[in-house]
Amino acid sequence: MAKNKNLIYIAISLVVFIVLAFLYSTPVFSGKQLFQHDIVQYRGGAKELLDYRANTGNETYWSDSMFGGMPTYQMGSQFKGDIIKKIDSNLNFLPRPVNYLFLLFAGFFLLGMVVVRNWKYALLGATFFGLSTYFYIIIAAGHNGKVNTIEYFAPLLAGILLVYIRKQYIWGFIVTTLFMGLQIAANHPQMTYYLFLALGFLFLSELIRAIQKKTPMKHFLISSGIIAASCVIGVGMNSQRIMANSEYVKETVRGKQILNNDSHTSGKSGMDKESMLMWSYGQLETLNLFIPRLMGGGSQEPEGKEIMNRVQELVQENVGSQAEMDRISKGFSGVTYWGDQPGTSGPAYQGAIVCFLALLGFFFASKKYRYWILGASILTILLAWGSNFMPLSDFFIDYVPFYNKFRAPSSILVVVELLFPLIAILGLYRFFTDEKLTEEHKQKILLYVGGGTLGFLLILLIFGKSLLGFATENEKTYFPPFLLDYLVDERYKLFRIDAIKAFIYVAIAAAALFLTLKKKLNQNIALVIIGVVSLFDLWSVNKRYLNDENYVDKIFAENPFQTESSDLLAEKVQGNPNLESILSNVNINKTLETIAEKDKTHYRIYNQTLGVTSETNTSYFKASIGGYHAVKLRRYDDVLNEYINSIDSVKTPNVLNLLNAKYMIFGGPEQPQVVPNPKANGNAWFVSDLKFADTPNQEIKAIGTIDNKKTAVIASSDKSYFDNKPVQADSTAFINLTKYQPNELEFKSQSKTPQLAVFSEVYYPHGWKVLVDEKEVPYIKADYLLRAVHVPAGNHHIRMVFEPEVIEKGKWLSLLSFGLFILLAAFGIFWINKNRKKEIAVEQKV
Repeated sequence: MAKNKNLIYIAISLVVFIVLAFLYSTPVFSGKQLFQHDIVQYRGGAKELLDYRANTGNETYWSDSMFGGMPTYQMGSQFKGDIIKKIDSNLNFLPRPVNYLFLLFAGFFLLGMVVVRNWKYALLGATFFGLSTYFYIIIAAGHNGKVNTIEYFAPLLAGILLVYIRKQYIWGFIVTTLFMGLQIAANHPQMTYYLFLALGFLFLSELIRAIQKKTPMKHFLISSGIIAASCVIGVGMNSQRIMANSEYVKETVRGKQILNNDSHTSGKSGMDKESMLMWSYGQLETLNLFIPRLMGGGSQEPEGKEIMNRVQELVQENVGSQAEMDRISKGFSGVTYWGDQPGTSGPAYQGAIVCFLALLGFFFASKKYRYWILGASILTILLAWGSNFMPLSDFFIDYVPFYNKFRAPSSILVVVELLFPLIAILGLYRFFTDEKLTEEHKQKILLYVGGGTLGFLLILLIFGKSLLGFATENEKTYFPPFLLDYLVDERYKLFRIDAIKAFIYVAIAAAALFLTLKKKLNQNIALVIIGVVSLFDLWSVNKRYLNDENYVDKIFAENPFQTESSDLLAEKVQGNPNLESILSNVNINKTLETIAEKDKTHYRIYNQTLGVTSETNTSYFKASIGGYHAVKLRRYDDVLNEYINSIDSVKTPNVLNLLNAKYMIFGGPEQPQVVPNPKANGNAWFVSDLKFADTPNQEIKAIGTIDNKKTAVIASSDKSYFDNKPVQADSTAFINLTKYQPNELEFKSQSKTPQLAVFSEVYYPHGWKVLVDEKEVPYIKADYLLRAVHVPAGNHHIRMVFEPEVIEKGKWLSLLSFGLFILLAAFGIFWINKNRKKEIAVEQKV
């Protein structure tokens, strides 16, 4: 009877999560969809991939849409036999973002049921975790892969704790394996990596407990073996994805560096430190977990417009010279954010009540949870500081495997956002239920932590201006006193409002606990009060960053690259800043569409109007020189930095010719100017002059100055390729593209002499095959980043096809791993039922 009653409460809790998720996302009821910046960029960059899939029913693992061509592994490609991804899709059945919110709530609810086995605390903890502000910020930005990964944090931890703490080996194996597989399938390795840094503390904690004989060593070894097997099988289910990405990442900006210069060392793996640590959390900024606007919140807070208007008025009234105006402009960044990061969409706010209860949890929670959660929380906070705590960052970058593959260390705070709600409910549960804790002890801890927290808030409120400053060093240097004083006052007001709210929320929570302790308040009522106040707190802060303005009509969400302006479009855009880009880009989109419709041959467009490396509008209509992607191929990124990001009037056009930039677009998005480029080299060309370079630095420097229509720059290491392969000039020779698909190109060539054919296709050493008259031949790298192949004299048919072997190998490993999981899970459940029947039979005999 009690079991059935518990199941009813669990079912009710799941319904509550669905209701909360829909209430937060009410525009979905009217058919509106989220307008997410990164998803808009994805739609542009993945257009060729999506079109190919729709037209052929097959998958292409290469696309020419961005950056001269790159694998699609990080662009939404699908893998045959990827069963675990289908499970992920089925779990995310609700409309976006309702699906994310529901799974964030439900996943933590499972974790809560494992650690405290009480639905009330699990429900409370689920709202603590599921309403963490950072999740709503990344949903608004379109970081769907990131939030998809985070939603499986809690259930994965639940599976591990089922094994280690609850000694439920079979169910623990099933839960851990399933959610490990789903975690990897969500495809955000950085988030998974950060979670496992924290789980390392759990492993150490269990090892120490076993050494101290607080738990049997046999249990620790069995548990560790089961979890290791679960993780291996979970990873194995994603073999295609992992193998493809592992092969790909070696050739990207996350892999080994090729050039030697001020910021790069040839052969060194990973990104340079400056790029890695650019988004480092300030040490004081960490208190944003507790007070959302300690550093102003986000760079674009709603109050920013009013503040900026007044700033402009003050400048007009008080500034009398251009020199002073120029000086002031040097200090400007964002008026509503003054932290250490270059900018931010919002704070990693955890909730005042959650942080307060987490502090209590570190005193009340069981030691088997307390110490590893404390250690993991401290480490992740210190790592989030990045460049603001270089001794630790240097150590991790230099000695901890794979750490230097990831940028933006501030995002590691997702671990704290998992662990604080966990330690909060663990402490709260023990506070209310553990009879071994005396009332005197509880009262003393509550007094110290509650009084200390409220006292800390009072100190910040009274002495905040002198302690926090409310201005950046840049602003203090360049702003005159009248402007600096105004900004400090306005920022202090923003901070003060949130600090007062935090004081009230903590006071209410502390009072509820105290009154319960004194038997003046029912425990359930206290939990409701804490839950409702925390819900109101987090909900109201989250609405600053993800609200009704983030939703647009379906037509704009699914087709953000509008080419025609209309009164309807203007009406829809009015008052919605998220749609302003759609209206402002109509002219440039129309220009791109016109080029693509008039010239249907294969070529690339160099578009300066929107920022070469910060847009995918071009890619939506035609192949682009630029694009928008965090994991670009290393060689292409080197060329971008050398020739595209810094313009040279002679060298840059020379490189654009190599990349077959047949059209160039200048000016602004309102009045774009199309300039045809008749000097573009085309899809392929023959060269008879070879220039050998001893180093990659020499290669990349040479391509800006040589006549690349006649000469190819070849690495000296490829000299042996030309043994018995002479190259001779023939002015009548030609090579033309006859068929184009993103993963297969065909050419027809004719020459009286042997030639080196250079293709305006990015060199990638894995998966591409070159066939001359259907016979596979080796190819080499030319001009630092292109493919080249020796072609004998005569008429020839040349075909390039992208058939990565890792896809086929990975498919069978994925299917084998999933089959093994099903087999072991079925056997485990059979074993549980068999033992249960035995127990029932024994009980009946007795």
